[in-house]
Parts: sequence; C-alpha cells; structure tokens
Amino acid sequence: QVQVVESGGGLVQPGGSLRLSCAASAGIYSATAMGWYRQSPGKQRELVAGIIGGRVTEYADSVRGRFTIGTQNVKNTVYLQMNSLKPEDTAVYYCKQRIRGADYWGQGTQVTVSS
Repeated sequence: QVQVVESGGGLVQPGGSLRLSCAASAGIYSATAMGWYRQSPGKQRELVAGIIGGRVTEYADSVRGRFTIGTQNVKNTVYLQMNSLKPEDTAVYYCKQRIRGADYWGQGTQVTVSS
C-alpha cells in the first residue's frame, strides 16, 4: 500500500518563507507525476505546482515567481519552497503522487500566513 506524507507546514509572517516536503512509500516503484495542491475554507482545491515525468513543471499564476517545486535524490520525494508568502496563501497544502497509474494523496499540512 502506498502512503504519502507531507510535512513542513506552520505559522509564518507575511513575507516569510516555508519549505514543504512530501514522501511516498512505494517500494521499488517511482512516481511518474507529482504535484502540490491547496484548499482553504469555502474554496475549491487548486493546483499549486506540478511535475510530470520529471521534465514538465507548471505553476499556478498566483504563485509563479514565489514558489518552487523540485525533487531531491531520495526517490518519490518532492518539495515546495514558498517565498514571499501572503495571507491569501493560507490553506491546507496537499501532495499527490502518481505511481503505477494511480494517484495517491497525503493528509495535508496546514500553512498559515499571519502577523
């Protein structure tokens, strides 16, 4: 069974930074796509940033230039570097990884941007 776990959320002041990480336990299998999503109360879940096949990266217009998605050398590990944070970035952030044709979601990590 594949398990996905996010970490790194917390409380930060406007203009500050956070780094989220996501790891999937999938044995010998590698993710073919990875993405970060977020959802705030009363709003739909939205794509923040994504990687497909390790070659294509996309960002939501609202975070482009401030957030960076990337991978480390550890298999099925993806991070989201969040800079110049704004109050409107406050949300639960979710990680999704596609492994062997199926999508797996983490439980989410809370990010709160407030003074």
